[in-house]
Amino acid sequence: MSKIEKIRTAISGQQQTSIPFSFWSHLPEVDRNPVEVAQATYDMYKTFDLDFIKTMNNGMYAVEDYGTEIDFSEVAKGGVAKVISTPVNKIEDWTSVAELAVANAPALQRELRHLEHLLKLVDGEAPVIFTVFSPLTTADKLSQGRLAEHLLAEDTALVHQALANIAATTAELARQAIEMGAAGVYFATQMSSYDKLTAEQYRDYGVPYDLQVLTGAEAGWFNAIHAHGENIMFDLLKGYPVHVFNWHIWETLPELKEGMDYTGKCVMGGIARMDITHNRLNELRSQIYRSVMMTQGQRLILTPGCGIRHPYEETTIQFIQKVIKETEAFIK
Repeated sequence: MSKIEKIRTAISGQQQTSIPFSFWSHLPEVDRNPVEVAQATYDMYKTFDLDFIKTMNNGMYAVEDYGTEIDFSEVAKGGVAKVISTPVNKIEDWTSVAELAVANAPALQRELRHLEHLLKLVDGEAPVIFTVFSPLTTADKLSQGRLAEHLLAEDTALVHQALANIAATTAELARQAIEMGAAGVYFATQMSSYDKLTAEQYRDYGVPYDLQVLTGAEAGWFNAIHAHGENIMFDLLKGYPVHVFNWHIWETLPELKEGMDYTGKCVMGGIARMDITHNRLNELRSQIYRSVMMTQGQRLILTPGCGIRHPYEETTIQFIQKVIKETEAFIK
């Protein structure tokens, strides 16, 4: 069975005899060089014989074209990139956030070149999904974390217009990525947590614009939502028009089978990422066993709940793959 067939079988809900596995990790030394990040991503895919590839884009790419200044100096030391200057500081500044023409946006074009190089290397061997961010995630980064404060203003019409513009840009980016050959998008929402916003705020400022982006990705056959962090707004996200639902399973609720039952979708996850980083082999074995037995090998793609942190041991990834093979035997 090809890698594409394995993923399609998982999404369709048919009985799986071979459970797909993949993982992803940031590549901070090269992730702003489209050729180098594509090659590094492909090398990781080949090293571990992964079943699909998620692009590991620079996490700030979505805000670069709005006139921000970003400090990448801590990345090489294990830190994160930070927006240090932005045109959006007070609520009136949202008027500066226009819809971008993807063809004229240097950072977006760089990420499409990254995808183009990667697709050429993969040459149809495995599905590739392209990472895009929810409009609220982009807006929060663009405002240096001031978004929640701005949503408390009396008149938020300017925020709504800015979110609509961000959504239109992101939808067009998603459409072009799929047209180029991506199997779908990995739609990352980092603000859909009760720890970040209220359900009412996300219903008003998140859901409509998320759906606008996903409409742009509707030609994809492997669209995944990633609900980042803890205390996720599962009730608001569970009906989104995607094929696959990914969250930090075993680190936050819902549990795996609960999420699968309520969404009716294929679940992507089942492995706690920090247990990979810290080489907790017994925990990893237990998580794989529970994930496979709970689902009986249907609608399951085994992955971490999010990107795994460096450094990680190759032997730990190999251990995971060995345990998956052993556990598959229990459902055949």
